[in-house]
Amino acid sequence: MMCRLHVAGCLFASHIHKRFAQRGTFGYQSVILIVCTTTLWIGTMSASTNPRNGTHNDRRTAATQGTKPRVSSNRAETKVTPGEDVLPHDSISNAGKPRSTAGSFRPNSSAVHTANERSTERYKVTSNESIQLSSRSSLKPFGANEANAGIPKSPKVSRPLAVAPEKKEKLAPSPWKPQASLVPTTSAPLASRISMPPPSSLLPESLEPPSLSSLSPDNQESAMIEDLLFVLMGFEGQYIRYSSKYNAGEEKDRLAGPGYQILPGLDPSLRDLTDSVLKMATYYNAIEAFVEVQSRDEFGAINHALCASVRKILKDYLIFVAQLEHQYLSNDAFTLHLLHMHTAPTTQKLFQVYTLAQELLKKNSLLDIGLDDSADEFDDDDILEQLREGGELVPGGMSKKLCKGGNVLRLLTERLSLMSGDPTARGLLQNLLRDSSRPYMNMLNEWLHHGAIKDPHAEFLVKEQKSIKREKLEDDYTDEYWEKRYTIRDAEVPPQLEAVKDKVLLAGKYLNVVRECGGVDISKEVKDVPKSFDDPQFLDNVNSAYAYANSSLLKLLVTTHALPARLRSMKHYFFLDRSDFFTYFLDLSASELRKPSKSVNVGKLQSLLDLVLRQPGTVAAQDPFKEDVKVQMNEVGLTKFLMGVVNVRGIDQDAPDESMDRYQTPAPHSVTEEDSKMTGFEALEFKFSVPFPLSLVISIKTVLRYQILFRYLVSLRHLEGLLLNSWEDHHKVLSWIHKSADPKLERWKRRAWTLRARMLVFVQHFTYYCTAEVIEPNWQTLMTRVNGCEVTNEDGSKSTNRTVDELMEDHVDFLDTCLKECMLMNPKLLKVHSKLMATIQMFTTYTVHTLTKVLFTADQSLAGSSAANSYLATQYGPRHPVPESLKSYDPARLAKSDEFLGKYEANFNRHLQILLDALDYYAATETVALSRLCAQLSTASEKRDERTFLG
Repeated sequence: MMCRLHVAGCLFASHIHKRFAQRGTFGYQSVILIVCTTTLWIGTMSASTNPRNGTHNDRRTAATQGTKPRVSSNRAETKVTPGEDVLPHDSISNAGKPRSTAGSFRPNSSAVHTANERSTERYKVTSNESIQLSSRSSLKPFGANEANAGIPKSPKVSRPLAVAPEKKEKLAPSPWKPQASLVPTTSAPLASRISMPPPSSLLPESLEPPSLSSLSPDNQESAMIEDLLFVLMGFEGQYIRYSSKYNAGEEKDRLAGPGYQILPGLDPSLRDLTDSVLKMATYYNAIEAFVEVQSRDEFGAINHALCASVRKILKDYLIFVAQLEHQYLSNDAFTLHLLHMHTAPTTQKLFQVYTLAQELLKKNSLLDIGLDDSADEFDDDDILEQLREGGELVPGGMSKKLCKGGNVLRLLTERLSLMSGDPTARGLLQNLLRDSSRPYMNMLNEWLHHGAIKDPHAEFLVKEQKSIKREKLEDDYTDEYWEKRYTIRDAEVPPQLEAVKDKVLLAGKYLNVVRECGGVDISKEVKDVPKSFDDPQFLDNVNSAYAYANSSLLKLLVTTHALPARLRSMKHYFFLDRSDFFTYFLDLSASELRKPSKSVNVGKLQSLLDLVLRQPGTVAAQDPFKEDVKVQMNEVGLTKFLMGVVNVRGIDQDAPDESMDRYQTPAPHSVTEEDSKMTGFEALEFKFSVPFPLSLVISIKTVLRYQILFRYLVSLRHLEGLLLNSWEDHHKVLSWIHKSADPKLERWKRRAWTLRARMLVFVQHFTYYCTAEVIEPNWQTLMTRVNGCEVTNEDGSKSTNRTVDELMEDHVDFLDTCLKECMLMNPKLLKVHSKLMATIQMFTTYTVHTLTKVLFTADQSLAGSSAANSYLATQYGPRHPVPESLKSYDPARLAKSDEFLGKYEANFNRHLQILLDALDYYAATETVALSRLCAQLSTASEKRDERTFLG
């Protein structure tokens, strides 16, 4: 019954407290007035309802040793007349804090009652509000499974009461009116808004309690128990006060927990017991401050969930303190030693929470830590993201990293592993981890099953760069959408997800793509998913979500958006497969492509390409993706471009894509003389537009590789065309087909024909090797992997045995293998090959435009003939007369021509031999496929017989 009255009194005090709070600022005297009024009402009700109170003092007077008073209090006494409204005046002996309802009405030594006295008087307390009292079940101890569960009721033992000393007249206490006010609100919704009370050190001397040395040991024990009950709830006692080093106004002091000092004069044995119990008070105060601080908005949902779980522990703790108070009031055998025994398990439990809180606070830099612990607290990506969102880099604008999200769960998991041998600590930490992981699991399930991130506090292991959007894919040459929009926060991954973090990332990324294409209903609620890390289906949930997301995206790419057909179309356009349309295009645009690249009319070339692609009978006529092919001119030569990628300052073997990024777009650079002389044939390239989500597989980076191979094949095709034109001249022009009477001239012609034939063999073998022996086999391997993404199970169902990332890697590997085996990624081979190509191009140009005309002057029978003059007239045109030097015989012309031809032969032979030696070396050390090319190119060597080339 006493407990119920206690609860009712607290409810009444709380109600009146709210009425005062609605009016704004109120003083501590008002609070004390409320508590004292409620206490008087409970005392009278207890006297009238509890029969134990009627005989309580009788047992004490019956003792042989006389009266044994509790500690005398210096509170101001108030005489109350029955039937009057009572508002007692409190002397504020506890630093301005209201005391508990029962602690002030312990039997006092100043009032000696006889055995026959009964208190039957009732006191009335007026109120404008009605209060409903409800019966309360028996209070549960703090931690039902702990050793302090169910504090037993000790048998009532009558204590001898000492005769109370005669009261001396007390001086009127000096006026002391501490004030309480409302503090500004914080982002923690449940944080206290009442200002801290003044410490007991400011208490006037007139209100100080009697010294402990003047009390008997029994009275000291009673005083300590009463003070401890207040201290355990966060208040200062009469004799137990905060240490002088503790400042309640400092947040760091509150988070570390208060130290306590006991007034002098206490018995040493009682002091030891009191000090042991005070540890629990320190833990409680520190944990309460920790909950208020960590509940702020910036610490995230995981910390909020942890604080909510800790609040449950603190609630049980306060119930436990109320039970101790009940034992103190109702059990005469309740001693300080029993109090110490009952609080020992709870102290250990709070110690675990306290140490956990201290670690979290140190990681959040809320307690003093070393400089090493706070180093490297800034993230470059976070700074860039803040700048993209309009933030500014101002002093103090970039806050340090906080311990939140996965780091909190990691700390809990590590402590759980460390304390696994302690059943009490293990159970406590398991509950904290379970409650704390619920918000994290909600984010994880949303990511796994909807492909969306709901992470307002940046706690989830997957980080989203919101500045990278899908709409930028067409213009963004770094292709960041797939690689950088969603990344893993490696330092913030919970240990439970460490083994499957890649699957978690990919599952959400896959599903996010499907969701953006309308394939996922995000409004559909996901059911039957694990809610915490200790759920047995936790890993199965991740694996099943990954499998579903992977199969959904593969189906979307391969079936819905026809990825294989797209790849075959790109093969036709970039690798010149079935290139009848391209040959026709080169014939139509030859006059335009001979111009310098800066002078080429790209619009005209695009019109010619569209005309060719729509020509009936060609492969491209039936291609549904021919509209995606566009013509463009590159401003950088192929050799210069590749050397910028593969040389020592450009290539990174661990991250080749990053080195490619530097040269994907024609960045501003000084145009060299070599670039200005580049013709349209050398600058021509195709651009292929790919819609989302196929752009994830056929990205800008992969299209760049296609363009490199295309420009290389076009250069080979162009050189082959020049050599064929030279062959036509050698078989059609009179100066070449006329059999001269000079044997030296005939031998010179045969040398020129042989060199031309060797060059043609070299170019044709190179073209055959790149297309038939490099691109085609690797292409077949790629298509086998693409078409083999789905396999049929024994039960007839289809499942995927590959992932989208593996498909993307296979595509990039195919292109990288082609580039490597075509010698485009080796700087030494690339240099030698480029010199050979330049030699061939110069020779064909020299043959067609110079040698054919010079031969007329070198042959005495043809010089000045009508046939020679008519041919030369057609070459120069009516506006440009034929030079006189070409109309007459010049015997020195043959010697000059022989000298030039010798230089071309020596240059070609020397570089060809260097290339063969390099191919032998790299075929033995790096790329085996180069051995086949080496064997084929040896046929173009000068060691071969002339008849091999001339038939």
